[in-house]
Formats: sequence, C-alpha cells, structure tokens
Amino acid sequence: MREDMSTNPNLPIQKKVLHSGKGEVPDFPNGTKVKFHYVAKLMDEAGTILDDSRKWNQPMELIFGKKFKMESWEMSLRTMRIGEVASFKTKRVYTHSYPLVAKTFRETFGEKKGKHSHKSSHVCGMAMAAGGLGHDDLNELMKSPEDLEFIFELLAVETEYEKESWQMDADEKLDSVPQLKEQGNKLFKEENFVGAEEKYRAALSRLEQLMLREKPGDTEWVELLELKIPLLMNLAQCRLKSGDYYEAITHTSEVIEHRPDNVKAYFRRGKAHAGAWNPEAAKEDFNKAMQLDKSLTGTCKKEIVLIEEEEKRKNNEDKQKLDKLFN
Repeated sequence: MREDMSTNPNLPIQKKVLHSGKGEVPDFPNGTKVKFHYVAKLMDEAGTILDDSRKWNQPMELIFGKKFKMESWEMSLRTMRIGEVASFKTKRVYTHSYPLVAKTFRETFGEKKGKHSHKSSHVCGMAMAAGGLGHDDLNELMKSPEDLEFIFELLAVETEYEKESWQMDADEKLDSVPQLKEQGNKLFKEENFVGAEEKYRAALSRLEQLMLREKPGDTEWVELLELKIPLLMNLAQCRLKSGDYYEAITHTSEVIEHRPDNVKAYFRRGKAHAGAWNPEAAKEDFNKAMQLDKSLTGTCKKEIVLIEEEEKRKNNEDKQKLDKLFN
C-alpha cells in the first residue's frame, strides 16, 4: 500500500508528496502513537477547506490499532515519513465517517468550542433527524458523501509513552494502580497535595472501571476493593488538607461501609466532621476510634475537648447576640 498509493490510479486513495520527510518510513505496529496536523478539503474547483487543525489548540493524535473511525487516515499515515507533508485524495467509500469525526474535533478543539457544548458527542438517528450535527457543511456531507482531500503533516511517532486509561486493557490498568499510588505518596510527602490527589483519583478511576466488570462480593471484586480502600483514605487526607471536609466525609464513609473496624477512617471522618462543624457526628467518630484502638484515647479526647470548647464559644456568641437584641 505504501508504494501503490501514488502509482495505482484505481486505488480509492491517491497520494501526492508535497514536502519530503526525513529518513525512511517508520514501522507502525499497533499501539504506535502519531502526532499530526491535517487539512480536510472538498474536491470542488475552489478546493473548499472544511477543517484545518493548525487553527486549533493542539496537534491531532492517533493510535494505530484502536479502530479509529477514519480507517483511511491510518492507511494514509502509515505511508509517511516524519516531517513529510502529503495530499491524499480519498474516495467517498472511506470518507462517510468524516462528518462525525469532524464534529467531535470542532467541538473539542476548535474555534466553535462551547457553541454546541450542550450537545452530546454521540449522535443517534433521532438527533440527526431533529437537528443534524450542528454544522451545515457536515450535515450536507452526511446527506451526500463526497470524495475528500486530506493533507497530512506527520509531526512525531511515539512507540513508548504513558498510556491514558482508555488506551489500556484490564491487566495494564491493574498494573498501573500501584505505580499511581506510589507517585501520589511521593507527591504527598513533598506537600504537593493537588498533584497527589490527581494520582490517587486516576488510580481510583481505573479500579472502579475494573470493579464494574466483577460481581460484588466475588473474590476478584473483593481483591480490587482491598486496593481501593487505602486510596480512598489517601484521597480523604488530601481533601482534609485542602479544607474540602464534605468530600473527605464521603470517602471515609465509603471505607467504613466496607470496613467498619477501620480506625483511621473514623478518626479522619471525625476531623472532617469537625471541620464542617458537625460537632455531634465528630464526637461520635472520635469515641468510636477510641473504642477500636485504646492507644488513641488521649488523642481523641483532645479532639473532643477542642470541639466542646468551640461549642461553648459559639454558644456564648449566640447568647450575646440574643442579649443585644432584647436589651
């Protein structure tokens, strides 16, 4: 295909090199990521431009073997050298998906971002009948597919890179969880609580995706839960550091739901309740932590004393306000 695109006039994709690239055409095994810019044009006399990714905020990315909707793009990019610019005149048999792809790109990266942000990126038949794609030129292409010209500039080829979650299979997601947790712990020790939280959230998201594949209570699900609990605790601690007490309560409550003897969860939830000024709930959690671990008695009693002192102070303030109202 690499040679025939420019020599066989009967092929549905015709290639013309506009600017030579560097070296040989790379190997593109499945999983290879390429970064590129593209221009999409109608095959009319004016060469009407539909889209130009250089006007957007970042290059396009494509990972070979992930069944990208535009099959012809993978076929075309596989023939290119790094730095090469080439035109690919593509028959309509390969362009019928372009309107849907272009809609997503425009509303994610393009100048019209936000204009149609209330619309789902999934377009069903009813939505097509009611309002189309929200772009007149794309609606026309959906009704009457045409041959299109795509001009690509291949910017970079990456065979080793940090995969995003959607690019991973189940084993890769599971293997990445301890790494993310370790990275989060390192950032937490450096007091980079925002960075740590990002790592913990990424790890939790991957675990939750894996747990959805299992039946609650089964061995595999329980094993994943064991990995999730310390991440919930770490994320709760980050939220405490950031003063987001309600989310800290949510995370520690989830831990207690599954592990009602988790002392740290009661203690951290007590701190969160105190921060959110739920004094009775806070004292209840500190008392529970003392019951479960006698060595925490002194620490928990100090926390309860602080709460009771704050209650007295608030009560005195309220009493003074009332006195002013009636005197």
